[in-house]
Amino acid sequence: MAERLRLCPEGCFALIADDRLLGYAVGHPWRARSVPDLDTLLGALPEPAGAWCIHDVALLPEARGRGAASDLVGLMRDEARRRALPGMVLVAVGNAAGFWHSHGFRPIPEAPPPGYGTGAVLMVREV
Repeated sequence: MAERLRLCPEGCFALIADDRLLGYAVGHPWRARSVPDLDTLLGALPEPAGAWCIHDVALLPEARGRGAASDLVGLMRDEARRRALPGMVLVAVGNAAGFWHSHGFRPIPEAPPPGYGTGAVLMVREV
């Protein structure tokens, strides 16, 4: 996470209420229709980038169900637009594919890199 913050500080967002960290989102420019391997350093961001990669969105239970995740996704979409990137890409893990689908993401046939777990789905959407 520290490397992603260093490489793309504009892609790191914190959800804070009453001086408590309730969630965060991390994203960065990347190649279209792919994501970096899990648990690896990026080294550098691709030039040119083809998409905005949503690396992680995490919320504490008390922050869920209030639209906070949607707000974080919106902030990342805004950053992708600011950079004139045509799309966004992510890996939906666990049971999160439905959430991402409701935000306009659709699954693609390419497999995510190893390590994301059983049932992980590579998803994209236009910005």
